[in-house]
Amino acid sequence: SLLDSLLQEIRLKTCRMIPARSLYLGSSTNARKCASLAFVPKHRETRDEDIEKLSEFLSKKKNILLITGAGISTESGIPDYRSEGVGLYATSTKRPTQHKVFMERPMARQSYWARNFIGWPRWSSFEPNESHRTLAKWEDTGKISQLVTQNVDQLHYKAGSRNVVELHGTNSIVKCMSCCYYLPRMQFQRHLEEANPTMIPRVADIRPDGDVELTEQEVRHFKVPSCPKCGGILKPFVVFFGDNVPRPRVEQVRRKVNESDSLLVIGSSLHVFSAFRFINQAVENKIPIGIINIGP
Repeated sequence: SLLDSLLQEIRLKTCRMIPARSLYLGSSTNARKCASLAFVPKHRETRDEDIEKLSEFLSKKKNILLITGAGISTESGIPDYRSEGVGLYATSTKRPTQHKVFMERPMARQSYWARNFIGWPRWSSFEPNESHRTLAKWEDTGKISQLVTQNVDQLHYKAGSRNVVELHGTNSIVKCMSCCYYLPRMQFQRHLEEANPTMIPRVADIRPDGDVELTEQEVRHFKVPSCPKCGGILKPFVVFFGDNVPRPRVEQVRRKVNESDSLLVIGSSLHVFSAFRFINQAVENKIPIGIINIGP
């Protein structure tokens, strides 16, 4: 059943198959390995009581609003920000680009696009994991009323989901901040290559927002194209830290929360208010909430 599938594939964010019980369709000796363990933090083994609680929570729900965070994509090879020992905040002193800094400082834009240029070939090649694909199956049955993701990696779309609200936007589009011009990120990569023929993309450790770490020397001579229509600033269609989620997007999710009979969070610490506001709304409306996550 689909419940079996969700429990089996998401595996409560562990890298073990669910123990052989009535909810499990396979053998522990045939357990599949995760696509990538490098960014999955240490965790305890799944307990039977956790499985039973999740099964009970989901069994009678027919109109679930799902919120996913960076934790759902770690097994695809993309690190998150806050995982203990393996997240960006634990492994680097670098922090995500702030919206105000990006807009006001040409050197910040130069640094961002140079790092993103190097990281893009690898970032764009990441594939969805079993959790993404399982949720796409749930959408096909109509059990999910809305899938809301905090991620900008488009892995839900790659897995086949279509009714997705990308709360923080997507890295797959680049838009002008002064006019209506926009273009696919893949096409913008060609423009960056033409402007920087001596800068060769290479394999490097990727960061949660799709860029890599570079030295000042590597960034110094990188050229960033301006908008070909108005000369404005080109920025990924992403809500940077310090910016706000567009109000129409927030209101769309709020309406869906009101229409849902439950809210399920997968792979998010809910530290960011952009998603936590919907938890508050569900609590106020007495809508049941379930959370699958490693850590607090």
